Amino acid sequence: MDVAADAARRFLVARQMLAPARSVDGGPDGVLEVFRRLGSIQFDPLSVAGRNHDLVLHARVAGYEPAWCDSLYERQELFEAYNKGLSLVPTSEFPWFRGVIAVNSRRILAEHPDVAEQVVERIRAEGSLTALDFERRQGSLVDWFGAPTNVVRAVLEASAVTGVLGLARREGNRRYYDLIERLVPPDILAHKVPLREQLRYKLLSRYRAHGLLGIAGPDIFGGLGRAKPDPELPESPGRTALREELIDDGELVPVRVEGVRGKRFVLPEEVELLKAPPEPGHSVAFLPPFDALVWDRGLLGSLFGFEYVWELFVPPAKRRWGWYVLPILFGDRLVGRIEPRIDRAEGHVSVLNVWWEDGFEPRRAESFVEAMRAALRAYIRFAGASGLEWAPHLATEKRLFASAAGRQPSDS
Repeated sequence: MDVAADAARRFLVARQMLAPARSVDGGPDGVLEVFRRLGSIQFDPLSVAGRNHDLVLHARVAGYEPAWCDSLYERQELFEAYNKGLSLVPTSEFPWFRGVIAVNSRRILAEHPDVAEQVVERIRAEGSLTALDFERRQGSLVDWFGAPTNVVRAVLEASAVTGVLGLARREGNRRYYDLIERLVPPDILAHKVPLREQLRYKLLSRYRAHGLLGIAGPDIFGGLGRAKPDPELPESPGRTALREELIDDGELVPVRVEGVRGKRFVLPEEVELLKAPPEPGHSVAFLPPFDALVWDRGLLGSLFGFEYVWELFVPPAKRRWGWYVLPILFGDRLVGRIEPRIDRAEGHVSVLNVWWEDGFEPRRAESFVEAMRAALRAYIRFAGASGLEWAPHLATEKRLFASAAGRQPSDS
Protein backbone atom coordinates (compact mmCIF):
# COMPACT_ATOMS: atom_id res chain seq x y z
CA MET A 1 0.00 0.00 0.00
CA ASP A 2 1.44 3.35 -1.08
CA VAL A 3 0.53 6.42 0.96
CA ALA A 4 0.99 10.09 0.06
CA ALA A 5 2.92 12.18 2.57
CA ASP A 6 0.03 14.55 3.29
CA ALA A 7 -2.30 11.59 3.92
CA ALA A 8 0.26 10.03 6.28
CA ARG A 9 0.47 13.26 8.30
CA ARG A 10 -3.30 13.57 8.55
CA PHE A 11 -3.55 9.91 9.53
CA LEU A 12 -0.99 10.25 12.30
CA VAL A 13 -2.55 13.26 13.99
CA ALA A 14 -6.03 11.71 13.71
CA ARG A 15 -5.10 8.33 15.19
CA GLN A 16 -3.08 10.15 17.85
CA MET A 17 -6.32 11.86 18.92
CA LEU A 18 -4.95 15.28 18.03
CA ALA A 19 -7.31 16.22 15.20
CA PRO A 20 -8.49 18.38 16.77
CA ALA A 21 -6.49 18.73 19.98
CA ARG A 22 -8.21 18.40 23.38
CA SER A 23 -11.25 16.77 21.77
CA VAL A 24 -11.65 13.69 24.02
CA ASP A 25 -14.39 14.17 26.63
CA GLY A 26 -12.94 15.16 29.99
CA GLY A 27 -12.77 13.18 33.23
CA PRO A 28 -11.11 9.87 34.19
CA ASP A 29 -13.11 8.07 31.47
CA GLY A 30 -11.50 10.32 28.88
CA VAL A 31 -8.08 9.47 30.27
CA LEU A 32 -8.87 5.75 29.98
CA GLU A 33 -10.03 6.30 26.40
CA VAL A 34 -6.57 7.63 25.52
CA PHE A 35 -4.96 4.62 27.20
CA ARG A 36 -7.23 2.30 25.24
CA ARG A 37 -6.04 3.90 21.99
CA LEU A 38 -2.34 4.27 22.77
CA GLY A 39 -1.87 1.37 25.19
CA SER A 40 0.77 3.02 27.32
CA ILE A 41 2.06 6.54 27.97
CA GLN A 42 5.61 7.33 28.97
CA PHE A 43 6.11 8.67 32.48
CA ASP A 44 8.78 11.18 33.44
CA PRO A 45 8.92 12.92 36.83
CA LEU A 46 10.34 16.21 35.50
CA SER A 47 7.64 18.80 36.00
CA VAL A 48 9.03 22.11 34.78
CA ALA A 49 6.28 22.41 32.16
CA GLY A 50 4.14 19.57 33.49
CA ARG A 51 4.91 15.86 33.78
CA ASN A 52 5.21 14.08 30.45
CA HIS A 53 2.15 11.86 30.84
CA ASP A 54 0.07 14.83 31.99
CA LEU A 55 1.14 16.81 28.93
CA VAL A 56 0.29 13.88 26.65
CA LEU A 57 -3.18 13.71 28.17
CA HIS A 58 -3.62 17.50 28.26
CA ALA A 59 -3.04 17.62 24.50
CA ARG A 60 -5.89 15.15 23.93
CA VAL A 61 -8.44 15.40 26.76
CA ALA A 62 -10.70 18.43 27.15
CA GLY A 63 -10.05 20.38 30.35
CA TYR A 64 -7.53 17.77 31.51
CA GLU A 65 -6.66 17.81 35.21
CA PRO A 66 -3.67 15.82 36.53
CA ALA A 67 -5.87 14.61 39.41
CA TRP A 68 -7.82 12.45 36.94
CA CYS A 69 -4.80 10.33 36.08
CA ASP A 70 -3.56 10.38 39.69
CA SER A 71 -6.88 8.96 40.88
CA LEU A 72 -6.69 6.10 38.38
CA TYR A 73 -3.15 5.40 39.54
CA GLU A 74 -4.16 5.40 43.22
CA ARG A 75 -7.08 3.05 42.45
CA GLN A 76 -4.59 0.69 40.76
CA GLU A 77 -6.33 0.99 37.40
CA LEU A 78 -2.95 2.09 36.03
CA PHE A 79 0.50 0.89 37.02
CA GLU A 80 4.09 1.74 36.14
CA ALA A 81 6.00 -0.59 33.85
CA TYR A 82 8.94 -0.37 31.47
CA ASN A 83 7.76 -0.10 27.88
CA LYS A 84 10.11 2.15 25.94
CA GLY A 85 11.12 3.76 29.20
CA LEU A 86 9.06 4.04 32.34
CA SER A 87 5.39 4.13 31.34
CA LEU A 88 1.88 4.06 32.71
CA VAL A 89 -0.04 1.00 31.52
CA PRO A 90 -3.56 -0.26 32.30
CA THR A 91 -3.38 -2.75 35.17
CA SER A 92 -5.28 -5.30 33.09
CA GLU A 93 -2.14 -5.61 30.93
CA PHE A 94 0.17 -6.42 33.86
CA PRO A 95 0.82 -10.06 32.77
CA TRP A 96 2.47 -8.84 29.56
CA PHE A 97 4.68 -6.30 31.32
CA ARG A 98 6.43 -8.29 34.02
CA GLY A 99 10.12 -7.40 34.01
CA VAL A 100 11.41 -10.63 32.54
CA ILE A 101 14.35 -9.13 30.61
CA ALA A 102 15.44 -6.82 33.41
CA VAL A 103 19.08 -7.95 33.33
CA ASN A 104 20.47 -5.03 35.31
CA SER A 105 17.72 -5.21 37.95
CA ARG A 106 18.25 -8.94 38.41
CA ARG A 107 21.98 -8.33 38.77
CA ILE A 108 21.37 -5.74 41.50
CA LEU A 109 19.14 -8.16 43.43
CA ALA A 110 21.63 -11.01 43.02
CA GLU A 111 24.47 -8.84 44.34
CA HIS A 112 22.48 -7.62 47.36
CA PRO A 113 20.24 -10.52 48.45
CA ASP A 114 20.35 -9.53 52.13
CA VAL A 115 19.12 -6.00 51.41
CA ALA A 116 16.43 -7.33 49.06
CA GLU A 117 15.13 -9.74 51.70
CA GLN A 118 15.11 -7.10 54.45
CA VAL A 119 13.31 -4.60 52.25
CA VAL A 120 10.59 -7.03 51.21
CA GLU A 121 10.03 -8.39 54.72
CA ARG A 122 9.73 -4.93 56.25
CA ILE A 123 7.23 -3.84 53.59
CA ARG A 124 5.30 -7.07 54.15
CA ALA A 125 5.06 -6.25 57.85
CA GLU A 126 4.55 -2.47 57.75
CA GLY A 127 2.87 -1.72 54.42
CA SER A 128 4.00 0.67 51.70
CA LEU A 129 7.30 2.44 52.34
CA THR A 130 9.70 4.76 50.53
CA ALA A 131 13.49 4.68 50.30
CA LEU A 132 13.58 7.37 53.00
CA ASP A 133 12.01 4.92 55.47
CA PHE A 134 15.18 2.80 55.35
CA GLU A 135 18.67 3.58 56.57
CA ARG A 136 20.80 4.63 53.62
CA ARG A 137 23.40 2.07 52.54
CA GLN A 138 26.35 2.70 50.27
CA GLY A 139 27.98 0.08 48.11
CA SER A 140 29.46 -0.47 44.68
CA LEU A 141 26.41 0.83 42.81
CA VAL A 142 26.62 4.13 40.95
CA ASP A 143 24.06 6.30 39.17
CA TRP A 144 24.06 7.49 35.54
CA PHE A 145 26.71 10.07 36.33
CA GLY A 146 29.08 7.68 38.13
CA ALA A 147 28.25 8.92 41.63
CA PRO A 148 27.59 6.43 44.47
CA THR A 149 23.93 5.57 44.84
CA ASN A 150 21.85 4.33 47.74
CA VAL A 151 21.77 0.51 47.60
CA VAL A 152 18.33 0.42 49.27
CA ARG A 153 16.86 2.73 46.65
CA ALA A 154 18.40 0.64 43.86
CA VAL A 155 17.03 -2.58 45.39
CA LEU A 156 13.55 -1.08 45.73
CA GLU A 157 13.58 -0.01 42.10
CA ALA A 158 14.93 -3.38 40.93
CA SER A 159 12.28 -5.21 42.95
CA ALA A 160 9.59 -3.12 41.28
CA VAL A 161 11.01 -3.73 37.80
CA THR A 162 11.11 -7.50 38.36
CA GLY A 163 7.58 -7.64 39.75
CA VAL A 164 8.27 -8.44 43.41
CA LEU A 165 7.16 -4.98 44.50
CA GLY A 166 5.02 -2.36 42.84
CA LEU A 167 4.42 1.35 43.25
CA ALA A 168 1.45 1.96 45.53
CA ARG A 169 1.47 5.72 44.95
CA ARG A 170 3.62 8.77 44.42
CA GLU A 171 3.73 11.93 46.48
CA GLY A 172 5.56 14.34 44.23
CA ASN A 173 8.60 12.35 43.18
CA ARG A 174 8.59 10.23 46.33
CA ARG A 175 7.67 6.62 45.49
CA TYR A 176 5.86 4.33 47.89
CA TYR A 177 6.52 0.63 47.30
CA ASP A 178 4.30 -2.28 48.33
CA LEU A 179 4.04 -6.00 47.63
CA ILE A 180 2.79 -6.59 44.12
CA GLU A 181 0.07 -8.97 45.38
CA ARG A 182 -1.47 -6.07 47.31
CA LEU A 183 -1.60 -3.89 44.21
CA VAL A 184 -2.73 -6.18 41.39
CA PRO A 185 -6.00 -8.19 41.47
CA PRO A 186 -5.36 -11.93 42.10
CA ASP A 187 -6.79 -13.09 38.77
CA ILE A 188 -4.53 -10.72 36.83
CA LEU A 189 -1.52 -11.57 38.98
CA ALA A 190 -2.12 -15.30 38.46
CA HIS A 191 -2.07 -14.94 34.67
CA LYS A 192 1.39 -16.04 33.54
CA VAL A 193 2.50 -15.19 30.02
CA PRO A 194 5.51 -16.89 28.34
CA LEU A 195 8.45 -14.66 27.47
CA ARG A 196 7.94 -15.01 23.72
CA GLU A 197 4.32 -13.90 24.01
CA GLN A 198 5.29 -11.00 26.26
CA LEU A 199 7.86 -9.76 23.77
CA ARG A 200 5.46 -10.10 20.85
CA TYR A 201 2.78 -8.19 22.75
CA LYS A 202 5.16 -5.43 23.79
CA LEU A 203 6.56 -5.11 20.27
CA LEU A 204 3.02 -4.67 18.95
CA SER A 205 2.36 -2.13 21.71
CA ARG A 206 5.02 0.19 20.25
CA TYR A 207 3.25 0.20 16.88
CA ARG A 208 -0.05 0.66 18.68
CA ALA A 209 1.24 3.68 20.60
CA HIS A 210 2.68 5.48 17.57
CA GLY A 211 0.70 4.41 14.53
CA LEU A 212 3.27 4.43 11.72
CA LEU A 213 6.58 3.06 12.97
CA GLY A 214 9.19 1.32 10.85
CA ILE A 215 11.62 -1.40 11.89
CA ALA A 216 14.18 0.67 13.78
CA GLY A 217 14.79 3.93 15.58
CA PRO A 218 16.87 5.05 18.57
CA ASP A 219 15.31 3.75 21.82
CA ILE A 220 11.96 3.00 20.17
CA PHE A 221 12.32 -0.77 20.53
CA GLY A 222 14.46 -0.79 23.68
CA GLY A 223 13.75 -3.50 26.25
CA LEU A 224 12.61 -6.04 23.63
CA GLY A 225 15.91 -7.85 23.14
CA ARG A 226 17.98 -7.88 19.98
CA ALA A 227 16.75 -7.85 16.41
CA LYS A 228 18.31 -11.28 15.82
CA PRO A 229 18.13 -14.37 18.07
CA ASP A 230 19.99 -13.94 21.35
CA PRO A 231 21.62 -16.98 22.99
CA GLU A 232 20.93 -15.41 26.39
CA LEU A 233 17.19 -15.39 25.61
CA PRO A 234 16.52 -18.77 24.02
CA GLU A 235 12.74 -18.21 24.27
CA SER A 236 12.95 -15.17 22.01
CA PRO A 237 13.50 -15.50 18.25
CA GLY A 238 14.49 -11.81 18.07
CA ARG A 239 12.51 -8.71 17.14
CA THR A 240 12.75 -9.29 13.39
CA ALA A 241 11.16 -12.74 13.59
CA LEU A 242 8.46 -11.48 15.95
CA ARG A 243 7.64 -8.61 13.60
CA GLU A 244 7.40 -10.99 10.63
CA GLU A 245 5.10 -13.17 12.71
CA LEU A 246 2.85 -10.17 13.44
CA ILE A 247 2.74 -9.38 9.72
CA ASP A 248 1.98 -12.98 8.77
CA ASP A 249 -0.83 -13.09 11.35
CA GLY A 250 -2.33 -9.88 10.00
CA GLU A 251 -1.67 -7.82 13.13
CA LEU A 252 0.60 -5.40 11.28
CA VAL A 253 0.10 -4.12 7.73
CA PRO A 254 3.20 -2.87 5.83
CA VAL A 255 2.90 0.39 3.88
CA ARG A 256 5.20 2.70 1.92
CA VAL A 257 5.00 6.42 2.64
CA GLU A 258 6.00 9.04 0.09
CA GLY A 259 9.38 10.55 0.95
CA VAL A 260 10.01 8.16 3.86
CA ARG A 261 12.67 5.46 3.63
CA GLY A 262 11.78 1.86 4.38
CA LYS A 263 8.53 0.14 5.22
CA ARG A 264 6.13 1.46 7.80
CA PHE A 265 3.47 -0.53 9.62
CA VAL A 266 -0.11 0.18 10.70
CA LEU A 267 -2.68 -1.78 12.65
CA PRO A 268 -5.20 -3.57 10.39
CA GLU A 269 -8.17 -1.80 11.97
CA GLU A 270 -6.62 1.55 10.99
CA VAL A 271 -6.07 0.85 7.29
CA GLU A 272 -9.36 2.53 6.33
CA LEU A 273 -8.39 5.63 8.32
CA LEU A 274 -5.06 5.68 6.47
CA LYS A 275 -6.86 5.47 3.12
CA ALA A 276 -9.14 8.42 3.93
CA PRO A 277 -7.77 10.46 6.83
CA PRO A 278 -9.87 13.49 7.84
CA GLU A 279 -8.75 17.07 7.58
CA PRO A 280 -7.15 17.95 10.92
CA GLY A 281 -8.82 21.29 11.51
CA HIS A 282 -7.13 24.33 12.99
CA SER A 283 -6.20 23.42 16.55
CA VAL A 284 -2.86 23.80 18.33
CA ALA A 285 -1.30 21.29 20.72
CA PHE A 286 1.95 21.41 22.67
CA LEU A 287 3.73 18.03 22.58
CA PRO A 288 6.08 16.84 25.36
CA PRO A 289 9.47 15.19 24.69
CA PHE A 290 8.13 11.62 25.13
CA ASP A 291 4.83 12.00 23.31
CA ALA A 292 4.47 8.99 21.01
CA LEU A 293 4.00 11.28 18.01
CA VAL A 294 7.60 12.54 18.40
CA TRP A 295 9.22 9.17 19.21
CA ASP A 296 10.57 8.71 15.69
CA ARG A 297 12.79 11.74 15.16
CA GLY A 298 13.76 10.52 11.67
CA LEU A 299 10.11 10.39 10.63
CA LEU A 300 9.59 13.91 12.00
CA GLY A 301 12.32 15.04 9.64
CA SER A 302 11.22 13.19 6.51
CA LEU A 303 7.44 13.49 6.91
CA PHE A 304 7.01 16.75 8.81
CA GLY A 305 10.25 18.52 7.88
CA PHE A 306 10.85 19.11 11.59
CA GLU A 307 14.07 18.57 13.50
CA TYR A 308 13.54 17.79 17.16
CA VAL A 309 16.30 17.27 19.69
CA TRP A 310 15.62 17.08 23.41
CA GLU A 311 18.50 19.19 24.68
CA LEU A 312 18.40 18.24 28.35
CA PHE A 313 21.87 16.68 28.12
CA VAL A 314 23.28 19.24 25.69
CA PRO A 315 25.59 21.83 27.34
CA PRO A 316 23.75 25.17 27.58
CA ALA A 317 26.23 26.95 25.32
CA LYS A 318 25.56 24.45 22.53
CA ARG A 319 21.76 24.43 22.70
CA ARG A 320 19.90 25.83 19.73
CA TRP A 321 16.63 25.87 21.62
CA GLY A 322 16.09 25.07 25.31
CA TRP A 323 16.32 22.04 27.54
CA TYR A 324 12.56 21.45 27.95
CA VAL A 325 10.94 22.62 24.74
CA LEU A 326 7.54 21.50 23.43
CA PRO A 327 6.91 21.16 19.67
CA ILE A 328 3.87 23.14 18.47
CA LEU A 329 1.46 21.08 16.38
CA PHE A 330 -0.94 23.10 14.21
CA GLY A 331 -3.33 20.87 12.32
CA ASP A 332 -1.01 18.30 10.76
CA ARG A 333 2.11 20.50 10.75
CA LEU A 334 4.81 21.11 13.32
CA VAL A 335 5.21 24.86 13.06
CA GLY A 336 7.45 25.79 15.96
CA ARG A 337 8.45 25.13 19.55
CA ILE A 338 7.66 26.76 22.85
CA GLU A 339 9.53 26.77 26.17
CA PRO A 340 7.03 27.25 29.03
CA ARG A 341 7.65 27.05 32.76
CA ILE A 342 5.04 26.62 35.45
CA ASP A 343 5.85 28.82 38.42
CA ARG A 344 3.66 27.33 41.13
CA ALA A 345 4.95 29.67 43.83
CA GLU A 346 3.93 32.76 41.85
CA GLY A 347 0.88 31.13 40.28
CA HIS A 348 1.68 31.91 36.67
CA VAL A 349 3.13 30.39 33.50
CA SER A 350 6.27 31.93 32.04
CA VAL A 351 7.05 31.61 28.35
CA LEU A 352 10.84 31.74 28.13
CA ASN A 353 11.06 31.47 24.35
CA VAL A 354 9.26 30.60 21.13
CA TRP A 355 10.89 29.48 17.89
CA TRP A 356 8.94 29.40 14.61
CA GLU A 357 9.88 27.09 11.76
CA ASP A 358 11.44 28.72 8.70
CA GLY A 359 8.74 30.02 6.42
CA PHE A 360 5.98 29.92 9.02
CA GLU A 361 4.41 33.29 9.81
CA PRO A 362 1.86 33.10 12.64
CA ARG A 363 -0.10 36.16 11.48
CA ARG A 364 -0.57 34.83 7.95
CA ALA A 365 -1.49 31.22 8.77
CA GLU A 366 -5.26 30.84 8.55
CA SER A 367 -6.87 30.52 12.02
CA PHE A 368 -3.51 30.01 13.73
CA VAL A 369 -3.63 33.02 16.06
CA GLU A 370 -6.99 32.02 17.56
CA ALA A 371 -5.91 28.37 17.79
CA MET A 372 -2.70 29.37 19.59
CA ARG A 373 -4.64 31.58 22.00
CA ALA A 374 -6.98 28.68 22.79
CA ALA A 375 -4.01 26.36 23.37
CA LEU A 376 -2.38 28.88 25.71
CA ARG A 377 -5.60 29.38 27.67
CA ALA A 378 -5.98 25.61 28.00
CA TYR A 379 -2.38 25.32 29.17
CA ILE A 380 -2.86 28.05 31.79
CA ARG A 381 -5.87 26.16 33.11
CA PHE A 382 -3.95 22.87 33.10
CA ALA A 383 -1.14 24.52 35.07
CA GLY A 384 -3.58 25.88 37.65
CA ALA A 385 -2.15 29.34 36.95
CA SER A 386 -3.75 32.77 37.00
CA GLY A 387 -1.97 34.20 33.99
CA LEU A 388 0.83 34.17 31.45
CA GLU A 389 4.10 36.07 31.45
CA TRP A 390 6.24 36.48 28.34
CA ALA A 391 10.00 36.95 28.30
CA PRO A 392 10.89 40.57 27.34
CA HIS A 393 12.19 39.62 23.88
CA LEU A 394 8.80 38.03 23.02
CA ALA A 395 6.91 41.34 22.81
CA THR A 396 5.58 40.45 19.35
CA GLU A 397 4.15 37.13 20.54
CA LYS A 398 2.73 38.81 23.64
CA ARG A 399 0.78 41.28 21.50
CA LEU A 400 -0.29 38.63 19.00
CA PHE A 401 -1.66 36.24 21.61
CA ALA A 402 -2.73 38.84 24.16
CA SER A 403 -6.16 37.35 24.87
CA ALA A 404 -4.50 34.28 26.38
CA ALA A 405 -3.04 36.37 29.22
CA GLY A 406 -5.80 35.67 31.72
CA ARG A 407 -7.14 32.44 33.07
CA GLN A 408 -10.35 31.30 31.36
CA PRO A 409 -11.47 27.95 32.81
CA SER A 410 -14.15 27.47 30.14
CA ASP A 411 -11.52 26.95 27.43
CA SER A 412 -10.46 23.38 26.75
